[in-house]
Amino acid sequence: MKAMFTSIEQLPVTLNATQLAQVLGISRANAYSLMHSQDFPTLKIGKRMVVPKDKLMTWMEKNTNSVA
Repeated sequence: MKAMFTSIEQLPVTLNATQLAQVLGISRANAYSLMHSQDFPTLKIGKRMVVPKDKLMTWMEKNTNSVA
């Protein structure tokens, strides 16, 4: 599948599991698993789960290992 987002600015304000999987280059099943993780910034609206773009970027920065 061809990526539909080419920059962070093109991402929607919130991402669903399919969009999250595409952005991270993982399967939809892994995206759902990540969204159920306790430390992952998932917003639950009723039964729907989305990830706010700004919280995703912060989570990625926080969880990136830096090598000095």
